[in-house]
Amino acid sequence: MTILQTNRVYLPDIVGKGYGAFWRFKGRYKVVKGSRASKKSSTQSLKVIVEIMENPCINWLVVRKTERTLRDSCFAQLKWAMRQLKVERYFKCSVSPLEITYIPTGQKILFRGLDDPLKVTSITVEVGALCRLWIEEAYEIMSEDAFNRLDESIRGQLPDGLYHQVVLTFNPWSDRHWLKKRFFDEPSDNVLAMTTNYLCNEFLSESDLVLFEEMKKNPKRYQVAGLGNWGVVEGLVYENWKEQEFSVDYIRGQTGTKSAFGLDFGYTVDPTALVCMLVDMVNKKIYIFDELYETGLTNQQLASRIIDMGYAKEKIRADSAEPKSIEELYQAGLKGITRARKGKDSILNGIQRIQDYELIVHPRCVNVLRELSTYQWAKDRFEKYTGKPEDENNHAMDAMRYGLEDINVERWSFD
Repeated sequence: MTILQTNRVYLPDIVGKGYGAFWRFKGRYKVVKGSRASKKSSTQSLKVIVEIMENPCINWLVVRKTERTLRDSCFAQLKWAMRQLKVERYFKCSVSPLEITYIPTGQKILFRGLDDPLKVTSITVEVGALCRLWIEEAYEIMSEDAFNRLDESIRGQLPDGLYHQVVLTFNPWSDRHWLKKRFFDEPSDNVLAMTTNYLCNEFLSESDLVLFEEMKKNPKRYQVAGLGNWGVVEGLVYENWKEQEFSVDYIRGQTGTKSAFGLDFGYTVDPTALVCMLVDMVNKKIYIFDELYETGLTNQQLASRIIDMGYAKEKIRADSAEPKSIEELYQAGLKGITRARKGKDSILNGIQRIQDYELIVHPRCVNVLRELSTYQWAKDRFEKYTGKPEDENNHAMDAMRYGLEDINVERWSFD
């Protein structure tokens, strides 16, 4: 038996309040919808590390819809948890393959994306049992069948006292999502369904709290992003879309198909969004095959990201409100970048052009899918639709519109 020489920590001080039931629950499903800064992911990461160290039979599988998002989210969060618990030296963190090993026993924390289903269904561990599953940003999984297949991978005989458990954490963007009916509308003794928000996070700074006070000026946004309540989605701008896998090379080779790329600038709070599309002019279909969606990017970093994605030579229509940024990206190597046209009623004209097409979104484009499912027409104070879209959940939507401004262009005027 390995004797660990660790610094003494008091776990309740690290975890904080609001998650007692979550920490103790031993049923099959723990489902936590929460607002921003609600501690849901940080609390779950602490739980993963504690369980690994307490029980030599437990191994974890950590999943997001796309594998490329795991390193900067769950993997980084678990490394943070190790530091908080002062146990970093007992874990080996590898990025190729992406996994964490508990050195004293060889237990594993494995990471997979649903974009490679074969890697998910063929997992085995050498020590103990794969009896724990954490699905982060579970809202990204839009098919309940996809969840069921993943859920079924956590099975098999376990030693006495051990149990299987699936943990889902997510932001509650839409009340239409299958998660609501499955786990919140139909209570079960085998399910712990919780709603948490920033009010249970005693670790927030004064400046953090100011952001939420400012958010109260937009009551609808505050209900979801502040309090963790379901977003009630009605009056969607786009109903003509579906999530579907497809071959980019095959679509690109079809007669009458052309590429389209749109870029919307952001930085601190709002993300920079690049949307990559193929437009089938003959069959009136728009295939959305890739995206970039990230905050905190300088123009140089943004150019490097786009070049690394392989789109340096593509014609990219960018938000014309930032001519300096467009010039800097051009100088950084994006020779095909040009400003979008923003004429009278360009937003509504752009939406109407896109509505003439069917949108087919590749599953890897999780942020496009989220925005399509939450982008709504605005209402006035009498709850009547105004005919204008709300100015939120629209960063990818704006980028998509910029990139597609040339389709059916003869129908519209940009004067």
